[in-house]
Amino acid sequence: MTRIAVFGGTGFAGGHIVENAVGRGHEVISYSRSVPATTIEGVEYRTGSIADADTVKQAVADADVVISAVAPRGDMEGAVAPAIAQLAEAARAAGTRIGVIGGAGSLHVSEGGPRVLDSGFPEAFKAEALEMTDVLEALKASPEDLDWFFISPAGGFGAFNPGEAKGTYRLGGDVLLVDEDGESFISGADLALAIVDEIEAPKHHRKRFTVAY
Repeated sequence: MTRIAVFGGTGFAGGHIVENAVGRGHEVISYSRSVPATTIEGVEYRTGSIADADTVKQAVADADVVISAVAPRGDMEGAVAPAIAQLAEAARAAGTRIGVIGGAGSLHVSEGGPRVLDSGFPEAFKAEALEMTDVLEALKASPEDLDWFFISPAGGFGAFNPGEAKGTYRLGGDVLLVDEDGESFISGADLALAIVDEIEAPKHHRKRFTVAY
């Protein structure tokens, strides 16, 4: 059993991670800024923000792995990058592993090709993609004793298109994964499956990976 804390644990990605992890017998703490209307049996729900230093210190002290599933949108735009920098420093001091869910924008459309965010990317989401790209670069430049992984979901991932659990997925590196029809997609349930698999059997230390069908 692994002790897992999830910031944004009541959101789309975080909620799926929390549900998958507790279902597989892990001890799970969900952090969100408000109490959820519905809860999952076996999950400890705490209120708190990833931007709050005391909350972050408590999370890394209480967990083996801390996941950030917080997106830089709304009032969190511009606040997620410094919050994850704070989380990274606290985790390094505590010896806690961290995982960060980013977006597909920083992936490349092909090997050696341009980034997704530089290839007709919607302007409405560009600031978010750029901030998460900054987060990835900061993690790459972090001290070697910080154990981190960064997940870029498929391009079509999101609450707007939740999909269904298939129990399967493909892993990639820095290039966007597409299927035979040129589509890039992963459901919330199967992204969570991939992340909890990574927690149980780590393969990506100080690396970014992508997940798609």
